[in-house]
Amino acid sequence: MTEITTLSQFLKTANTQFQVYDLGRRVQHIDMMAFHQIEELLTPYPSPIQGHAQFAIVFWDASQQHYIWFIKLALDERGLLSPAPRLQFIKMIIEALGRDPTQPLTEQQQEQLANHPFNFKPTQEKLAVFNALVRKQLGEKASAQYEFAYQYMSGQHPTDQWQNIGMQGIADVCVRASELDHQQHINTSFDSAAAEVQIAMCQCLEHLNIDDTLATIVFDKFVAAPIEQQAYLLRALASHTEQSQKAIAHLDSVEGLSADMLITIAARNWSALKDEQTLKIYLEALAKQEQHFFNQIFADIVAIPLIRTQLLTQLRNPNRSAELSAAIGGLFKVMKA
Repeated sequence: MTEITTLSQFLKTANTQFQVYDLGRRVQHIDMMAFHQIEELLTPYPSPIQGHAQFAIVFWDASQQHYIWFIKLALDERGLLSPAPRLQFIKMIIEALGRDPTQPLTEQQQEQLANHPFNFKPTQEKLAVFNALVRKQLGEKASAQYEFAYQYMSGQHPTDQWQNIGMQGIADVCVRASELDHQQHINTSFDSAAAEVQIAMCQCLEHLNIDDTLATIVFDKFVAAPIEQQAYLLRALASHTEQSQKAIAHLDSVEGLSADMLITIAARNWSALKDEQTLKIYLEALAKQEQHFFNQIFADIVAIPLIRTQLLTQLRNPNRSAELSAAIGGLFKVMKA
């Protein structure tokens, strides 16, 4: 029998259907062609986080019982999946379950699989968006929290009843933005909803693609918001590169590119850094931080395939400031050590 070396092979051999989601920097559905290219080591994982890929795999058999694996796998220096840990995970699964991942588990097997070294636990916000995406993708109903969240966001409940809304319900409404009048209510909620609900909406929208109208609303809100809310609004612009770039330029103009904001941009708004001017602003602000912070953030974002080339080009840019030159010199010292 052919040796099983990829997750796709294993799940196909087990006669299951499956969907794959990226749970790294943002929660995103990964289409099968892209996942196969990642698995075949033909393309780097798009959003590495601390040298790892974070996937959720949803699979089911003829019984339509759904199962979920949250898997964290190491990447090599090129951003490709390291084959050895993946093979180790597959062997561990086969040893525990045989070749049928849908068979009933004993208590010992459940414990073994829950505590394996490749498991990770998503944050509450990521889990809510993931659940909402899976339900929509599989054609299932939204969660039990959806109805109240929709009613609140459409103005059917007083603003101060926000404590009764669950994060899952807000995620359901945001994920289904294209259905019915959901988009309209999401837009107006940035004026009418309690601040706590607006923050929760931002925590969902940072994983989703938002349209130009909503991006403009969020940007305007961002400019006027108190500092403690700005990071959430900035993250909500993650999918909208143009407004993210405007937000970074605005922060630069008011000397607002603090360490927290620089971390936020690296974590969610990194696509804005593909623009040369925005990247210069970012690196110059980063150079004003402590050397170890500069090194840490640079190492984090240079691993992202989308902006890797631009970042490496900036290392040789003769027009950078003396401060940025010193920070890059400090980075090279650590790399050579």
